[in-house]
Amino acid sequence: MLTPKSSRPTPERLLDAAEKLMRTIGLANTTTKAIAREAGCSEAALYKHYANKEELFVRVLMERTPNAGPLMAELDRDHAERSVEEGLAAIARHASLFYADAVPMAASLFAEPALLTRHREGVQEIGTGPHVVRDALTGRLRRELERGRLRPDADPGAASALLLGACFQRAFFLHFSGPQVVQPVEEFAPAVARTLWAAIR
Repeated sequence: MLTPKSSRPTPERLLDAAEKLMRTIGLANTTTKAIAREAGCSEAALYKHYANKEELFVRVLMERTPNAGPLMAELDRDHAERSVEEGLAAIARHASLFYADAVPMAASLFAEPALLTRHREGVQEIGTGPHVVRDALTGRLRRELERGRLRPDADPGAASALLLGACFQRAFFLHFSGPQVVQPVEEFAPAVARTLWAAIR
């Protein structure tokens, strides 16, 4: 018989368990059955609170990684009083740290094409995915374009891809080759922002 591991509400225990397993054994090896067992509840109880494992993964990313909240807040915030370059530097900093957290958890999916397909379908089922960060930055830059703060031929979508692509690449290099091959984030973020701003201002 399963017994609760703590007095915390079941949804929180499930998130705790999902985070622990995803960080230690990877997303590919984390099953709903294992999450439920770790949380001290039944698999049926898990499905009362979460649609699927993918929803748990997204919740872990957005609620249990320290830079997810600040990143999304920065993307949603309008700073007419602050320079665009300063805003881009803040976004690059949070995105770099967010991807550094996310890459190790998700990397195991890419070793199993069938599992990756199931994960993609599960994420689509709950209406989210990694593109939401890109879309939010594109929207932010589109608003700056409408204000006349970007050059008229600037492409907000391409600019978003350049900034976030650089942040994601830094996270990949950080984990694949080690910290010695990447700039410290406090140097990297303003440098990327400055370079992008020079192209779109």
